[in-house]
Amino acid sequence: MKKRYSIGFFCFACCALLLLTAVYQIRYRKAYEEVERLEAQLAEAQRQKEKSISADGTAKKENGYFLKEKNGYLVVYLADGETFYESTGIRTESLPEKLLEEIRQGKYIETTKELYGFLENYSS
Repeated sequence: MKKRYSIGFFCFACCALLLLTAVYQIRYRKAYEEVERLEAQLAEAQRQKEKSISADGTAKKENGYFLKEKNGYLVVYLADGETFYESTGIRTESLPEKLLEEIRQGKYIETTKELYGFLENYSS
C-alpha cells in the first residue's frame, strides 16, 4: 500500500512540475513579447523624434530680416523681429504708401543680398 501512495505522490509531483514549467514558459514568452513590443515602440518614437527634429532644423530660417518703422526712419531687425540689426537713414515718409504699409506690418526679407539691394534702391 505504501508503494501505491509513493507512486501516486510521484505522479502528482511530476504533473505539478510539468504544470509549473508550462505556466513559467507561457509567462516568460508573454513578458519577452511585451519587452519586444515596448522596445519597438521606443525605437519608433525615437525615429519620429529624429524626423521631427530634422524637419524643424531645415524649416527654420535664421538668416532673414524684418524692416520696420521707428521714429520716422526705416530700421532693420533680425529674423526674430525683435533683435536690432541696423539703422538706416531712410525716412519712411519718402517711401511709397503701399511699401510703407508693408513696413509698418513688418516686411520680411530673406537674404542679406536682397536686404542691401532694397536699401540701395530706396536710399538714393
